[in-house]
Parts: sequence; structure tokens; C-alpha cells
Amino acid sequence: MTKILIIDTSILCVYLGIPGKETCGDDKDKWDKQRVDARFLEEEKQGTKFILPLATIIETGNHIAQANSKRYEIAQAFANILIKVADGVIPWEIFTTQIGELWNSEQLKMLAVEWPSLAARKISIGDATIKTVAEYYAKSSSTFQVEIFTGDGGLKAYEPITPPQTRRSSRK
Repeated sequence: MTKILIIDTSILCVYLGIPGKETCGDDKDKWDKQRVDARFLEEEKQGTKFILPLATIIETGNHIAQANSKRYEIAQAFANILIKVADGVIPWEIFTTQIGELWNSEQLKMLAVEWPSLAARKISIGDATIKTVAEYYAKSSSTFQVEIFTGDGGLKAYEPITPPQTRRSSRK
């Protein structure tokens, strides 16, 4: 089973060290740079596929532009990640299917219907689209184990449940 790790803005901000966003999560499950780096290394060793949703890229860019300091340096580090992703140098991918399948007219209408109730529960429109990306992978193949890598408990609650793998018994 291939593991898909959907990278949320909260984790990417910690990874990049954006001032004011150096940690995420609640007191019981706090993520800092060291813990995020360790998790990325562990997942990379296991062959996990990292997915960057468009919402994560845009939201992270906004946080960088609004940071109190180091905007240029962090923007350059983020730009370098995006170039490495585009060139296939690191095991991260941009979720390209979102243009054709998740941002078409019908999907946009579904988002418009679903999002107000999510907003009432403090789920941003960016998080709603990240949830949709995770659901896309969960529905597209039974061979994907999908996880939303986030420090946001509200978004994590919308992570798709991976059905247990059934083992085939060998008959003699």
C-alpha cells in the first residue's frame, strides 16, 4: 500500500521556520521544526508520496509575505522547494489533478454548498480544499493510505479512513 501524505500549511510553515509559525498543534501534540524534519525523513525512507495541495502553496506564501522578518530568505527557501518539486528532485508532488477535477464547475458548486457549514466550525476554505484532495486520493485507489499531515486537529478530523487491508489466505 502506497502512503500519501497531504502536507498542510501549518506543517509547511513550521518546516520553513516562518516567524510566529514555528510550532503548530495543541499542547498534547506539538510540532516543531525538529519533529517535522524527523517525520519527513522517516516518511521519505518508507517511500511515502508527499502531496502539496494548491491551497497549501498559496496559504504558505501568504504567511511568508505577512511575516515580521526574514520574508525574502524564507520566500527563497520556499521557491527552492517548489523548483525541486517541479524538477522531481524531492519526493514531493504538486497535486495537479485539482485543476481539471477539483476546480471544475461541479466541484466548485459542491464546495460552495459544503463550505458554509465547515466555516461555521472554523474550517477555512483552504482546509476544505485540502480535505477534498485527501478524499480524492482515498477514493481513487484502494492501494493508497492517505494522511493529512497537519497540526490542526479540526482538519485532521476530516482525514479519510483507510479501509483495513484484507489478507488472502493461501489454500493448498
